Amino acid sequence: MSLFHRSRALWVAVLAIVLAMVVAACGDTKDDTETSASSAPATTADGGAAANADGEYRRGLKAIVMPKQLGNPYEELEDSGTVEAFEELGGEASIEGPTDAGASSQVPILQSAIQKQPDAIILAANDPNAVAPVLKQAIARDIRVVTQDSDAAPDARQIFINQATTEGIGESLARMASQVTGGRGEIAVLSATANATNQNAWIRVLRERLETPEYSGLRLVKVAYGDDDDQKSFQETQGLLSAYPNLRAIVAPTTVGIAAAARYLSTSPKKGRVQVTGLGTPDQMRKFVKDGTSEVFALWNPKDVGYLGGYAAAALASGIITGAEGERFEAGRLGEREILANGEIVLGPPTEFTRENIDDFRF
Repeated sequence: MSLFHRSRALWVAVLAIVLAMVVAACGDTKDDTETSASSAPATTADGGAAANADGEYRRGLKAIVMPKQLGNPYEELEDSGTVEAFEELGGEASIEGPTDAGASSQVPILQSAIQKQPDAIILAANDPNAVAPVLKQAIARDIRVVTQDSDAAPDARQIFINQATTEGIGESLARMASQVTGGRGEIAVLSATANATNQNAWIRVLRERLETPEYSGLRLVKVAYGDDDDQKSFQETQGLLSAYPNLRAIVAPTTVGIAAAARYLSTSPKKGRVQVTGLGTPDQMRKFVKDGTSEVFALWNPKDVGYLGGYAAAALASGIITGAEGERFEAGRLGEREILANGEIVLGPPTEFTRENIDDFRF
């Protein structure tokens, strides 16, 4: 073979090798693109992440849990449920909060929490609007935000864990007030703070019920605020009894308030003439039920509220849910739960406690 023909054959062979390498490279690029697309998270029509109902809870999640205030027995019980949920899922939840229940007392602590970049923040809001701007900052930083027990502005969180429906709690307060007064007389409310979202919603429903024929014999004379502080609630009780000598019942939709009111009335000359009812825990109210200071009160299990909040936050952080209405997830010992309108999840109806059943409950 001539030199010309040998050179031509060599160039043909080299060209064939180069073409083969280009084709192979293109094939690799195509495969990589398909693999990347298939492993990317699904998105919704508006570009947001879609829920993966069949997904698994991520291990190692970290959350910051914030009560209305540290040292509140109800809040401590609730937050212990959140910690329990994260521990079950192989994660970690730390409790941080203010020492008072002021409207803006949570804000600087939330700002500090954001800097730690947790997977989720779970809180009971002292004021729905005061915490909203900083919670929106958390969401912008890809931190999931869940409120429990007391809500924030709906656009500042993804999910709200409601103890029971607002209507159901308000109706329960009206029914118990009617029961302990025989359906007639003056009643007063001893609330937590003036800005507490849950308290105000329940009191609104209570007022509405008092306008109906069924409760027309009751008259609400005052809404007092003990700021979820034991001593102030105790003093407010004393003030109510002094200002309204014909008072028949104090309705306290707060565990701090009901315990303080019952403690004052239990040694007051008006014990038996004025009843205490509302929302409390069996352990704090047991002796007051048995000595006649409180014939009936109601509550859900606060630990279950926090436990459900923990699972909801973990489901959000794991991509199992996004907070959209109709989504479902498994919440440990509480079973499957569904998200309702506006990102709300309801634990269940409150239980009413009386002398007959109070020893069946320990919390």
